[in-house]
This record gives sequence, C-alpha cells and structure tokens, in this order.
Amino acid sequence: MTAVYGTTIGWHVGTNRGGAVARSSADRDATAPMSDALDLTELYRTHQLPMVRLARLLVDDLATAEDVVQDAFLGMHRHQASLRDPAAAVGYLRRSVVNQARSTLRRRRTVRAHLKVAEPDISPPADSDVLLAEEHQQVLRAVRQLPPRQREVLVLRYWSDLSESQIADALGISKGTVKSQASRAMATLTTLLEGGAQ
Repeated sequence: MTAVYGTTIGWHVGTNRGGAVARSSADRDATAPMSDALDLTELYRTHQLPMVRLARLLVDDLATAEDVVQDAFLGMHRHQASLRDPAAAVGYLRRSVVNQARSTLRRRRTVRAHLKVAEPDISPPADSDVLLAEEHQQVLRAVRQLPPRQREVLVLRYWSDLSESQIADALGISKGTVKSQASRAMATLTTLLEGGAQ
C-alpha cells in the first residue's frame, strides 16, 4: 500500500512495506484542492504585518486592525480546503482584511448612531508624533476624511502599492471604478490639504 501524506507545507513521498515508492504531488488527483500546499504559518509570517498596516489605515485603531487581520487569517484557515490556488492566498487574505475592516466600520457607525458614543481619539500615539512630520500627519488626517471607498482605493494603491487590477480584485469592483475613485480621492485630498485638513 502506497502512502502520501499531505501537510501544510507540501506532499511527502513515502514507501510501503514492500519498498514501492509512493506517488508524488504531480501524480496526485488533479481534482484535489491545492490547499494542501498552502503553508498558513509561512503566509502569516510573511504577510501579517503588511495586512495589519493595511487594516490600521482603514480602521484607524491598531488593536482593531490586529483583530481584523486575526479574523481574516482564521477565515482563511476555516476555508483552506476550498482554496484551490495557493498563489491566490494573498489576494484572498487582502480582500478578507478589507471586508472585515468595512464590517468593523459599519458596526462602529451603528453603535455611535444608537448610543451617541463620543468619537474615539484616532490621533497617532505620542511617539508617532515625534517620528512623523506635520505634513505627513496632515495627509493622514485628510485621508481619514475621505469616503470609505475612496479611502480604500488610496490605501491599497499608495500604501500597499497594488496595481489597479489587484485593487479591483481586493475590493470586488472594476478597474474603471478603481481609476475613478482614485481620481476623486486625489481631488478631494488636494482640496482638503489646500484648505488645511483638521
């Protein structure tokens, strides 16, 4: 009997008691999900910090951003078996982070509307004030004032350095919408910065 053991890293080739070599990953069933080759540990190690940075720019709160990314990784773990292309894992993760951030912001708006909760102080920590020039802080304040879709497009484009196609995939919109939202966002930022964003 031949044994092939799937792991999160790849496929191990074993032999049976008679010495016959087990089939390799190239010989395995073509219809089997490729998620067996997905290494979540390595994916986390490589992409956790960039995803937290992305989420931080979207939700304005480091602790919430970390929760958003944790939820995205947990979702990927739960749906790992249905992920057929390990190469698409980063895109799936990025889209999940954006969607989780949107959900978080919706919940915040709902709570604030019903409970009349005071706006949280979203200014950067005191040590960041020293590190960031006033000009950078003005840009961040202006970005926070953008409508959510425009903000998402700008954050993905200029902070995450994604292409229009990658942004369209992450947000579930067309490339044309990405272009128009980026253009509107830049025009709004220009207006806010010339007027002195608060």
